[in-house]
Amino acid sequence: MSENLETTTSHDDFDWNVDKRNVVSYNNDERKKYEELYSSTLKTIENNEIVKGTVVAITPTDVVLNIGFKSDGLVPLSEFRDVEDLAAGQTYDVYVVNKEDRKGVLVLSRKNARMVKAWDEIVEAHAKGIVVTGKISSKTKGGLIANVFGMETFLPGSQIDVKPITDYDVYVGKTMELKVVKVNEAIKNAVVSHKALIESDIEAQREAIIGKLEKGSVLEGTIKNITDFGAFIDLGGVDGLLYITDISWGRITNPKDVLELNQKLNVVVLDYDENKKRISLGLKQLQPHPWDTLDSTIDVGTKVQGKVVNIEDYGAFLEIVPGVEGLIHVSEVSWSNTPINSREFFKSAETHEAVVMTINREERKMSLSLKRMTEDPWTKVAEKFPVGTRTKGLVKNITPFGVFVELSDGIGGMVHISDLSWVKRYNHPSEFTKTGNELEVVVLDIDNEGRKLSLGHKQIEEDPWDTFETVFPVGSVHEATVLTAEEKGAVVLLPYGLEAFSPKKHTSKKEGGFLAADEKAEFRVIEFNRNDKKIIVSHARLWEEVQKEAVETEKKEKKTERDNASKTVKSIQKNIEKTTLGDLAALSELKEKMDGKKSSTAEENTEAQSE
Repeated sequence: MSENLETTTSHDDFDWNVDKRNVVSYNNDERKKYEELYSSTLKTIENNEIVKGTVVAITPTDVVLNIGFKSDGLVPLSEFRDVEDLAAGQTYDVYVVNKEDRKGVLVLSRKNARMVKAWDEIVEAHAKGIVVTGKISSKTKGGLIANVFGMETFLPGSQIDVKPITDYDVYVGKTMELKVVKVNEAIKNAVVSHKALIESDIEAQREAIIGKLEKGSVLEGTIKNITDFGAFIDLGGVDGLLYITDISWGRITNPKDVLELNQKLNVVVLDYDENKKRISLGLKQLQPHPWDTLDSTIDVGTKVQGKVVNIEDYGAFLEIVPGVEGLIHVSEVSWSNTPINSREFFKSAETHEAVVMTINREERKMSLSLKRMTEDPWTKVAEKFPVGTRTKGLVKNITPFGVFVELSDGIGGMVHISDLSWVKRYNHPSEFTKTGNELEVVVLDIDNEGRKLSLGHKQIEEDPWDTFETVFPVGSVHEATVLTAEEKGAVVLLPYGLEAFSPKKHTSKKEGGFLAADEKAEFRVIEFNRNDKKIIVSHARLWEEVQKEAVETEKKEKKTERDNASKTVKSIQKNIEKTTLGDLAALSELKEKMDGKKSSTAEENTEAQSE
C-alpha cells in the first residue's frame, strides 16, 4: 500500500511573475487581449516584398530603418553609397529579405528593391515601347553596358548606330536614349538598342520622302557608300541605289574611278518600289545620249579612232566617244583566213583606228573593220604567188590534217599532211614542224573565191618514187631497221630513208619469235604500189624460201638416183641370155640395191603425206 506525500519547501508561496520593479502580471485572457491590441498597430509584411522604410539610425556598417514592423530592419550602409547626404528621417524603398533571421533580426535591402523596381519598369518599357534613358557605364565583349533605372542592361555593338562602330570607348560615360528590345524574365536580363530609335526616325523620314517621290524627279543626294556594282546615295533620310550602268553613258569598270565618298550630286529617280522601299537612281540620264549628239559626218567608210572597252569571243568593242561603241568582229581583224583569237589579239584600253562598215543611229549600232584600213591583198595574189611559185612562209597554225603557212600579211595557205614528205608518213604534222618555224613551200592551187591557197612542201623536190620503183622492185632483198613493232606489224626503214610495212607474220624469225624495234634484218619486197606510195616487205619469206629450196634439191637428187638405177636394170634384162654366173651375181646385187631404194622411197612418201 502506497501513499502520495507532498513535500513542502521554503518560499512556496512566492509569486515568480512579479519582477523587482513590482510589475503586475496578466492572466492569459488579459495577455491575449493586450497582444491583439499591440499587433493591430503593426504592419503585416512578407518576405520578397517592397515596403517604405524611414531611416532612424546610422551605424558604421548598417542603416536602421523603421518599416512599421514590430522591429526595425537593417540595410548594409554600402547600399546607400549613391546618397550624398544620408540622414535620419529620410524615406526609401526597401526589399524584405527575411522577416526574422537566426538572430531574430529583420533583414532589408535597398539594392534589391531598386533592382525589382527597375526590372518592373524595364518590362513595362519593353511592353509599351517606351523610350528610356541609360548611362553607358563600361565596355564589354561585343558591346556596352548601359545603366537603365539603376539596372545594368546590354547594348550590342550592332545596335549602337546604323553605321558600323569600331571604337566603343568613345561612348563610355555618355547618356543615350534607348529602346528595350528584349527581356529575359528567367535571368532578369535585358537588351537595349539605340539603333532602333534611329531607324524609327529614318523610317518616318523615308515614308515622308517616298510619299513625294515620282519617276523623273531630280533630287540632290550625298554619296554615303561605293561598291563594285554602284553607289548608295543619301537623299536626306532615305537611300537610293545608283547602279554602275546608270552612272555614265560610257563603260565604267569601277564606280570609284568617277565617284567619291560624301560627294554631292543631282540624280534622277528612275524607279521605286513602295513595298521593298527601294529607289533606283540615274546620273547619266541627266545628260543627252551620246548617239544623239554624235558627229553627223561619221558614216560608212569613215575612219574613226577609239579604245577597246570590252572583249568577247566574237570580237571587241571600240569606244569612239563615251557611250558610242562599234564592234570589230574577228572576221574583220585580218585579211588572212587564219583563225583569230580576239582575247589574244586585243588588249583592254588599247587604241585602234578602224573603218566604219555599217552605222545605224536609230538602233545605236556600228560595225568596224581593222583589215579594211589596208588594201585587200587577195586582189593581186595571182600576180604575186602564181601556181608553181616556190617561196618561204611562217608556220602560223598546226592541225591534225595539215599546216597553215602565212606567205605575206593576209595571204596564206595550207600544206596537207600528205604533202609534207615523199617518203615518210607522219601521224601528226607537229612531228614535222612547229608553230613559228619557217617552211619552204610550192603554190599548188589558188582559190580566189574561197580565198585559199593549196601549198606543198614535198614538191620542192622531184618525186623519188620513179627511181624507187627500179631500186626496190618486187623480189629484191634489202637490209633494213625495224622502227616500230606493233600488233598488226612493223614499220621498217629501208635505204634512202624510205619506210616500208611488214605484216606481223612476215616479221617472224627462223629461230622463233618476231623482230623487235631497232633490230636489223634482211627483208624481201613483196609488194610495190607507186600510186599509194606503199611498199610491203617480208623477213620470213627469206628463211622460208631457203628451207623450201633445200627440200626441193634433196627430192631432185633422189629422183635422179632412181632414174639411173631403172635404166641399168633395163639394160641387163636385154642381155639376159648372155648372162654369166658373174653377171647373175651382179644382177642379184643390183636387185637388192633397187629393193632397198624402193623401201626408202616408200618411207619418204609416207612422211611427206603426213606433213
